Amino acid sequence: MGYKVAVVGATGNVGREVLQTMAERNFPADDVVALASSRSVGTEVAYGDEKNIKVQDLATFDFTGTDIVLSSPGAKISEQFSPKAAAAGAVVIDNTSFWRMDPDVPLVVPEVNPEALDDWKKKGIVANPNCSTIQMVVALKPLHEAGKIKRVVVSTYQSVSGGGKEAMDELFTQTRGIFVNDPITKEKFTKQIAFNVIPHIDVFMDDGSTKEEWKMVVETKKILDPSIKVSATAVRAPVFVGHAESVNIEFENDMDHVKAREVLESAEGVVVVDYRQDEGYVTPVECAGEDAVYVSRIRDDITVENGVNMWVVADNLRKGAALNAVQIAEKMIERGLI
Repeated sequence: MGYKVAVVGATGNVGREVLQTMAERNFPADDVVALASSRSVGTEVAYGDEKNIKVQDLATFDFTGTDIVLSSPGAKISEQFSPKAAAAGAVVIDNTSFWRMDPDVPLVVPEVNPEALDDWKKKGIVANPNCSTIQMVVALKPLHEAGKIKRVVVSTYQSVSGGGKEAMDELFTQTRGIFVNDPITKEKFTKQIAFNVIPHIDVFMDDGSTKEEWKMVVETKKILDPSIKVSATAVRAPVFVGHAESVNIEFENDMDHVKAREVLESAEGVVVVDYRQDEGYVTPVECAGEDAVYVSRIRDDITVENGVNMWVVADNLRKGAALNAVQIAEKMIERGLI
């Protein structure tokens, strides 16, 4: 049986990646609809290599008869249209931040907590976690099962594609401008992003952390284990695609780099590339366009008992967004929930 699938936000970075991912994975869709704002109506988006789909107006679209909605339009738009689609009978897999901490909405990474999908009917919505959270918990889950994680300290190096097309354009324009001696113009970022790193993603909160850092804390607890303590620092880096994270983990039970490597090498969704030599690790450039979460630089933290450091890299537009959403839909079909 094929499904009717609506992709909301189809003209954005993630929406386009969703369409490409569905085509690559031969997702069982008989009908695929691309939805966006009225200004994009009539434009075409690619679905695989051989088919283009005309964009329809989200504001006037009737979701009746739609089975699955893969939604990446922004939080405010999702607040309005995700319940509308769910009320029409569709399961909404939402990639925005709006629904993630709703107690009646499952927050799911298929390799980590697929059982949470059983609660999807409470609101008809399943939330896709934040991109930086997804890649981290994919690597943490098998380690937590093996040694019970007490505490995680993570510093991210996040690509500009996480901020959308305008952010990517700003990095490109600033980089080119530096070489031709043009003035630097800041619109999307608070500081120059070209040849720089910015320790600021999303708005600041009362405790001094940013909302991006808060997301990693609360989402990890909701997905993996509320008892895990998480401290996060989120940094924007001058990279187009691919997030990297330096992750320090303290375990309750026996754990060292040898055991951690063995656990990760057999973990679903994880590829270990860890050689203690030049080029023996993965960077964002190598992970762009790939589905896996890559783990490198696995080593002991000698300052604590049962401490391990590692380097985690993934394509934020794929596993960090589009692929995870498509995998949620696939997992729901597999479990007979759709």
